[in-house]
Amino acid sequence: MSAEARAPHFVRSFERGLAVIRCFDADHPARTLSDVAHTCDLTRAAARRLLLTLADLGYVHQDGRLFRLTPRVLELGYSYLAGYTLPQIVEPHLEQLVAQVRESSSLCVLDGDDIVYVARVATRRIMTASITVGTRFPAYVTSVGRVILAHLPEAEAEVHLERAELKPLTARTLTTADALRAELRRVRRQGYAVVDQELEEGLRSVAAPVRDRGGDVVAAVNIAVHAGRNSMDSVRRDLLPHLLATVGGIEADLRITDPGPAAAPGTGTHRSSSSRRTPAPPE
Repeated sequence: MSAEARAPHFVRSFERGLAVIRCFDADHPARTLSDVAHTCDLTRAAARRLLLTLADLGYVHQDGRLFRLTPRVLELGYSYLAGYTLPQIVEPHLEQLVAQVRESSSLCVLDGDDIVYVARVATRRIMTASITVGTRFPAYVTSVGRVILAHLPEAEAEVHLERAELKPLTARTLTTADALRAELRRVRRQGYAVVDQELEEGLRSVAAPVRDRGGDVVAAVNIAVHAGRNSMDSVRRDLLPHLLATVGGIEADLRITDPGPAAAPGTGTHRSSSSRRTPAPPE
């Protein structure tokens, strides 16, 4: 958020503290004071105060020059997951789907310009990056993200496209707003999205939207496969029918169970008000 866009109530020090927590990840589980200061664009003095405060609160452990997060940071996400029942409803369906297709499947929601994994059942590792609940990727380059973006109101989807930093993550990545607009129109028309090695070489995925009992798109479920084992034709022919059947089962459960908030609380993510569409035949 730019300085100009900040409201009078905005607490900059709180923003900096959260930035320090987020700078630790799977690739950087431990960081020095200098690493944190550089990554978060802080002075060494400010980074030191924030790290020591987090250590006093039990969220960071210091081992010599290195700082690491402690398991206590899981408390920050537990409150959300405890009150958000959609993953609990979806997980049995994902387990059944994975048993059928023997490929990994996940449930994702839109959070700002990213998709966030909120439930996952894995078989074998097919990506360089490790995916767990809480993993984030840019929405524009993932099948789940495109499914959700395609069902947003047009003006809202346009805001996402204008704001997104369209980087070529692979040679196949769509990196122009016009190309993505055309793809989102196709996804909306056919009712599902297929992404072929745009996020990572060798990774293909297919995703379908999940609608609540009011018909609003609240999430998306995907199946991710290795390109060497599954052609694009086989993804559509062999996997898509199972995916759509699974989503149908999830939506049936949602019609009789109140899943709680449909979007990640506090993220500004809105549900789509589009009417239910029957997926078109694979193109």
